[in-house]
Amino acid sequence: MSKNNLYSLARPLLFSLDPETAHNLTLPLLRSAARLGMAQLVSTRIRDPRKIMGLTFPNAVGLAAGLDKDGAYIDGLAALGFGFIEVGTVTPRAQPGNPKPRMFRLPSAQALINRMGFNNGGVDAFVRNVQSSRYYQEAQGILGLNIGKNADTPIERATEDYLLCFEKVYPYASYITVNISSPNTKNLRQLQQSSELDGLLSQLKTAQTRLTDQHGRYVPVALKIAPDLDEEQIRTIADALRRHRIDGVIATNTTITRDAVQGMPHAEETGGLSGAPVLELSNKVIRGLHHALANELPIIGAGGILSAADATSKIEAGAELVQLYTGLIYRGPALVSECAHAIALTR
Repeated sequence: MSKNNLYSLARPLLFSLDPETAHNLTLPLLRSAARLGMAQLVSTRIRDPRKIMGLTFPNAVGLAAGLDKDGAYIDGLAALGFGFIEVGTVTPRAQPGNPKPRMFRLPSAQALINRMGFNNGGVDAFVRNVQSSRYYQEAQGILGLNIGKNADTPIERATEDYLLCFEKVYPYASYITVNISSPNTKNLRQLQQSSELDGLLSQLKTAQTRLTDQHGRYVPVALKIAPDLDEEQIRTIADALRRHRIDGVIATNTTITRDAVQGMPHAEETGGLSGAPVLELSNKVIRGLHHALANELPIIGAGGILSAADATSKIEAGAELVQLYTGLIYRGPALVSECAHAIALTR
């Protein structure tokens, strides 16, 4: 039985469940399958090494943050053939996130809306989970750790939360992602504005320099931005990334727009829209960044990848790596190798 057929059998059962329930069922099953050596049933690992941010990625396809917020399922996810895994977003203190229900499927659009709100067990538990994974212990691959701020931290004190998380995850990360673009934490996207962004990046860069000396190794920093940016905002962010010598940028997070899903069930739910409707929004930001950055730092493309063609469209737009999340829910694990193989052929 093919990998796609295997997932096609499981999908109707998963889609009969509430999306968050299905999510909470799938991850433990995936971890168990990996422990039993069954990962080869659903994945094929593609070798296509790429050196970016000073790191060698086994292939160009990664897992986007959000699927494993607590870093509790790293080994199961790593078995799916990704070139890199990103977990989080983690905050300094544990928080429950927004009230349920907070995740909604829009199957006719191959999309999700979520307003999870950085639900996680806090950075100390997160670090313990990372440390206990075989992936980390055996240095099996590239591990990105994604950090954010607590919902009840005033926006003017957000930098304190980022710095606290940054310091705690630094020893265990291959790279660190600074998430300032989730629409589900009040005022968070305000940090993408020029003055706030300059202050945050300046302090993170100072901390990176200090921690490099303290730990004897340099951990790259990437900034994750929203798809809902105009050309001037993209140029402002690109200028800040260059000015503060940030190592990479992830484009993009979920969108707050609903143009592509108007009239569909759940379309009016608040939260971030992901999946197929975000593809071109994300690619537009990637193209703008690629032009503004002039290859001074790499772009990781995320948003709307549901096929090999979608993945290669991000490479063509200017990304060097891509990340998946919602596509996995609609297409299953075979999407990983499908995209990695297609990107390998673009060389």
